[in-house]
This record gives sequence, structure tokens and C-alpha cells, in this order.
Amino acid sequence: MKVQQLTDKELILEYLKGNDKAFEILLNRHRDKIYTSIYLFTKDPDLSEDIFQDVFIKIIDTLRKGKYNHEGKFLQWAMRISYNMCVDNFRRSKRRTKVSATETFDIFDVLETKDDNMETTMMKSQLHKTVRSLVDQLPAEQREVVILRHYAEMSFKEISQLTRVSINTALGRMRYALINMRKMADEKKMLVS
Repeated sequence: MKVQQLTDKELILEYLKGNDKAFEILLNRHRDKIYTSIYLFTKDPDLSEDIFQDVFIKIIDTLRKGKYNHEGKFLQWAMRISYNMCVDNFRRSKRRTKVSATETFDIFDVLETKDDNMETTMMKSQLHKTVRSLVDQLPAEQREVVILRHYAEMSFKEISQLTRVSINTALGRMRYALINMRKMADEKKMLVS
């Protein structure tokens, strides 16, 4: 079996046996999602890159010390580490950020999409800008749940564990986020379908 076809767990075991290529494949497999989730919290490409590197240093250290629990999924574990590092960074800087795109980075550039015709591409681009604008205006707790649910593809159980709130609170925040986004779209007469 090719190394690229191995599961995350098998890649980790290969890495621990000394196969550095296995870790490289694991890193490349999850790089975009982890970096994107970090960037959505920091809005700073340089800081995001620093935190991203720190996340993988911590992952390597944990793996080498034999402290990784194979029962969980690697991506969710890595996302939890990245989230915690972002929170630590915010605590140090004593500020919360607003999620928005910059000239150099756009979350929708890294999301996988099938090739569409030009009209569909333009429509999707406009829709992404509209949704991004609405997400930017949400209160921090609601924005956080939207990002973790839709961009990081985490379950509400994982979100509740990560943010240290009950599942009902996470669900409530998502519900209010959707209500608020609909209300803002209606007020601004935006087309979001």
C-alpha cells in the first residue's frame, strides 16, 4: 500500500517508526483546514503562520512522547490544539478579533470547489462575499461557532468541548447566528439563498 493511502493513524505509526515522509503526508493532508481555522481567528497571516508552526511542533512533541491517544480523530485533535493556541494568543494580547478577509488571504480561496462555468463562479464569489460580510458582523461567540462548524467542519459536541460550553449553548449560539445573519441580510436587502 502506498504511504499516501494510509489512514491518519497509520501515518502516525509510520512516523513513529522513523518514516518522516509519513508525517509530511499527514501535514499536507490537513494543512489547509488547520491554517484556515487559525487565520479565521487571528486575521493576521504572519501570526497565523507562527501559530500554525507552533501547532505542528506541539503535535510532533506529543507524538514523540507517546502521549497521543489514537481513539480520537487526528484532525479534530489538531484543531483543538490550534484553537487553544489561538485562545492563548488572544489572552496574551487581551483582545478579540473580527473575522474578515484581507488583500493577501481569503478563506474561500482555499475551500475546495468543483470547476464551474464563469457565471456560476461569479455568483458563488458574490455569495461568499455576502456571507463573509454577515459573519464578520456577528457577536464573537456566534462568529466562533459558525467558523468552527462550517469552516472547520466540527460537530457541535466537538465545538462544545473546545469552547468549554454545553452542547445546548453551542447550538443556541448557532441558532442566534443564523437568525442574526438572516435579519442583517433582510435589513440590507442582500440576496442569500
